[in-house]
Amino acid sequence: MRKYELKNSAPTVKEYKYLCGAVGWTNYMNFEVVKASLTNSLHCITAYDHEQIIGMGRIVGDGAIYFYIQDIVVHPDYQNKGIAKDIMNLLFSYLKQNAPDKAFIGLFASQGKEGFYEKYDFKNYSPSMTGMFTVISKEK
Repeated sequence: MRKYELKNSAPTVKEYKYLCGAVGWTNYMNFEVVKASLTNSLHCITAYDHEQIIGMGRIVGDGAIYFYIQDIVVHPDYQNKGIAKDIMNLLFSYLKQNAPDKAFIGLFASQGKEGFYEKYDFKNYSPSMTGMFTVISKEK
């Protein structure tokens, strides 16, 4: 029996910071703009143990052709209990209902987590196609 609750809602900025800190993402995030980022998400799923957030996932993109799975994160104390799977299932349910035919669904998988996403039919297309990204750095 599931001991957590899943909601169709975005986390608060405080909850987002908490989860990022729990998994070591703090140094990679600009928390000054997180509120706008969460508000502009197409769809969010959050997981709670009573009133404490323990996981989240969201979909970002243009809502027409491009959709990206973003921020699949589960607090380390709750990992390997099927929470990420439940979050992904709800995100995919949203995509099946809202994404048009031939929509592109992308994501970046953390090293070692590729197998989890392959279960959802994500494929590594390298070397013919590579996922690439850059980060804007405005040193102060």
